[in-house]
Amino acid sequence: MSQAQVHEGGLIVPRSQDLIRVKDLALTVAFSDGSRWPASTPHAQPVLITCSIAHDVRRASVGDDLTHSVNYSAVASTIKAVGDAEVFPSIEAFADRICETHQRRFPEVGALEISISRTKALLYGASYGLEFTKPGTRVEPKEETFHLRDLACYAVLGIHPHERQRKQNVRVNVSLTKRRIRFAPLDFRALEQQIFDYVEESKYLTVESLASEVAKLVLTFAADESTSTTVRISKPSALLTAAASEVEVTRSFTDISANNAGPSITASLPAGPSSIHGVGSIGSDTGIPSGSTGRTTNPSLPHRAAISIGANIGDRFANIECALRLLEAPGADLENWTGELRVVVVDTSFMYETTPMYVVEQPKFINCTCMVETDLEPRALLTFLKQIENAVGRVESFRNGPRAIDLDIVLYDSQVIDTRAEGARHNLDNLSGELVVPHPRVAEREFVLRPLADMIPDYIIPTTGITVESSLAVLVAQPSSEPAMYKVLPFPRYPLPNHQGEQPAHASKIRPVPPTATHWTYPITSQASRGKQTPRKNYIMATLNATPDSFSDGSAHYSLPDALSYANSAVSDGANIIDIGGYSTRPGASYVSPEEEFSRVVPVVQAIRGLWQEGAVPTPGGKMPSIAKTAATLISVDTFRWEVAEESVHAGANCINDVYAFGGPDWPATARSAEHVVKMRQVSRDLAVPVILMHSRGPASANKDYSQYEYAADEDGRGAVLEGVRVELGAKVDAAVKGPGGIRRWLVIVDPGLGFSKTVEGNLEVLRDAASVVGDYSPRLRSVAAPSSRPSRNPLAGYPMLIGASRKSFLGTVLERPDTVGHYEGRPTRPVERDFATAAAVSCAVQQGATVVRVHDVLRLGDVVRVGSALWF
Repeated sequence: MSQAQVHEGGLIVPRSQDLIRVKDLALTVAFSDGSRWPASTPHAQPVLITCSIAHDVRRASVGDDLTHSVNYSAVASTIKAVGDAEVFPSIEAFADRICETHQRRFPEVGALEISISRTKALLYGASYGLEFTKPGTRVEPKEETFHLRDLACYAVLGIHPHERQRKQNVRVNVSLTKRRIRFAPLDFRALEQQIFDYVEESKYLTVESLASEVAKLVLTFAADESTSTTVRISKPSALLTAAASEVEVTRSFTDISANNAGPSITASLPAGPSSIHGVGSIGSDTGIPSGSTGRTTNPSLPHRAAISIGANIGDRFANIECALRLLEAPGADLENWTGELRVVVVDTSFMYETTPMYVVEQPKFINCTCMVETDLEPRALLTFLKQIENAVGRVESFRNGPRAIDLDIVLYDSQVIDTRAEGARHNLDNLSGELVVPHPRVAEREFVLRPLADMIPDYIIPTTGITVESSLAVLVAQPSSEPAMYKVLPFPRYPLPNHQGEQPAHASKIRPVPPTATHWTYPITSQASRGKQTPRKNYIMATLNATPDSFSDGSAHYSLPDALSYANSAVSDGANIIDIGGYSTRPGASYVSPEEEFSRVVPVVQAIRGLWQEGAVPTPGGKMPSIAKTAATLISVDTFRWEVAEESVHAGANCINDVYAFGGPDWPATARSAEHVVKMRQVSRDLAVPVILMHSRGPASANKDYSQYEYAADEDGRGAVLEGVRVELGAKVDAAVKGPGGIRRWLVIVDPGLGFSKTVEGNLEVLRDAASVVGDYSPRLRSVAAPSSRPSRNPLAGYPMLIGASRKSFLGTVLERPDTVGHYEGRPTRPVERDFATAAAVSCAVQQGATVVRVHDVLRLGDVVRVGSALWF
């Protein structure tokens, strides 16, 4: 077909070479996605539009007669009328409406070229725009091009010595051409910010390298194989006799590795941009064996939905766990409990405690969100959720009132659904029995947005055109006098009571849901919650080694009486949880069989819980005796064996502490590692207990080479070990949490693994900057030239962190070093002589935001925690 022809409605029609153009039509148009910053209210803002219409003007020119041409004044008036008529969620929606109106108003004309620029939309640049060509009235454009023009950045860039000393003016222009898919608007603000941060932190010698890497960033962000991009970078200060030196590069998606796809609505399974699916791959060097996670897409469950969960009466945590288990009822049939799974939970958010909205005189809510795969259509899914609410025990009170469980469909794929009659959608007072998706109040509810941001931060809410993350940023920027939201970590009570009273009919069909013993709270660190913050709590874990060969205290607590004595003193001294281990992980420790480990740990757990009978009588004044406090204290079991973990929890433990993060002791991973992952994941999920997942690489004294992560090192050569912890432990945590059968995100504590597979300097690096283990990537880390397999976000961001530095050998090595100035020549120390060194490490851990510190000397190190917390928080 020649360029002068185009298919339209099955016919070949000529394409005119003549164009009638309205150039740079200046309008003011209202957009609901804000201007330079996101906003929840529409903003009228300047827009420049160029409209070119293909029309053969030969008849008009011969007769000098305008009736045979297109009246450009009418074209301009039509476009202005479109801009004045409504509020648009995005530039794409505005362009589409212009095309629709033009098609109705001028059906006889040919191709239409549209170019729109929003001149006040960018924070750092001159304009953001969109252009495409509609070949004919009945032919839709196949692709479109977005542009970000003249981003003003400053960067170290150049080969000359003076250019390496100070940042200079750098201008960046980007165009992005992709398939025209009206799935969700381009998140131009996120793209602009990523480009700006990358350029500002870069230190390239050549403009060629910087331009190529920015192009790679843009293509990775787009996550669409149809995408190409042109990046032009200018140095206005480079030449005295020219306006600028420039390099322009054009790259396609095939020029980069597609392993690390960009924006997605969940972070769990592969999919396209801004969908309700997506996750980065797990590298072979992370210790996760292929096929061990169960993270596969079920083709028979084609839909993804986000379900918001809340409870504020009864055992809130047990109610939520019960509802999650009922979601996976066979056949989605609570009555008959037969058939294939029709709903599967594939991801969960963190869990939050929030103050009630609208009706404030009621208990605090526990809120979270889960992602599910399902074959149920929206209305059928809503009906199933209402059945679950009734089964768990929801009693209707009044709108926004207290409830034992509340389940809402917040998102369903990327659909916009409103089952109300067309004329009944002007308010939100008639939602009972109806389904509105996305949730109509999603933008004003932090307790909805924040859990979504845990899982799908880049998902673009179809009704607003703004990502979840950006919507949350807008909301938390608004001042509030309400108490801040906090994350919560519930601990179940074991052993289960022999008699739990009358149970609902469904209780026998699911695994027992344990009652709640207590819960911990810890602050939100990413986009801190608005409102009044309360003092944070650092929790203290006491270390009880029920072994004859502990590195720290030998066999001091090996006998049962000694173990109970330590437990009593630790609780009196302020321990919040006691960690009991029966298998020493010190270098050279003897092998212990599962049976032997069981015989060491379980009797201690049983004995502590048995103290309750001895301390059941209150002391004068009504206080609980110290022995009863010990009996009620939380217990974690330090084991990597699923059999020991399961029996210990049934005996009364509340938490599992696994130094191998479910992967077992083999490094690199083996088939045995896969078995460990599957078994530990299943046991933890069935028991609904918190788990502590630690970074390690097999034997504690081995595998200390982190050179593959040197790309993350800073100017002082530090950062590779921290990056290794984030990538390797992050992959294991993702494998534990995401996909069918995953454990709940809110039940995971991460431990960077001080003393395990790290040099002395590596341990100090991790301790010194431990906050970065669970924090968002810094601008520097976002800009490093990382392998494509590296996750685009820190997979450990937001998790509570445990630091265990107590008496470890790297502290002893530091004490052996002589002072560079003075007369101290260094000295060897036994583990029990390192408590003052431990105090320095614990103080650093508190300053770095550790939620839990694991210590041996609870009283003295507890003092360090209290003073450190008072100093920094």
